[in-house]
Amino acid sequence: MQKTFYSFLTLALLGLASCSGKMDAGEVNLDNWKSDRYGCSGLRMLELEAFQAVKNNFLGADNQALIKTFGRPDRIELVDKSQSFFFYFIEPSGDCEGIKEEKEPLKVLFRMNAISKVSEVTITTLNP
Repeated sequence: MQKTFYSFLTLALLGLASCSGKMDAGEVNLDNWKSDRYGCSGLRMLELEAFQAVKNNFLGADNQALIKTFGRPDRIELVDKSQSFFFYFIEPSGDCEGIKEEKEPLKVLFRMNAISKVSEVTITTLNP
């Protein structure tokens, strides 16, 4: 009985240790980032230079760590069973009220692999 209890306790502690937390985003103002859904307010554009300095720190992070750090993605695109993309718009997107999209807006793309880990971070106007 005692052996079963210790086994359960060990598994529970491992489970807690594997939970993702918020990542260090350097000088990026995360309050501005999270409050600027779809890039409508232009607050994310102010954080672009700070984000470029730390973007590669997120390689290997899991999707939950990204969500806890940057908030819910503006868009998620499933490409196939082995990869998906998290979109965070830097420039106002077509989802902003009163914005007519004349060109593709600048955005941050996090490419997620089959095990939901970041394999690429790109700042681009192109779609995957």
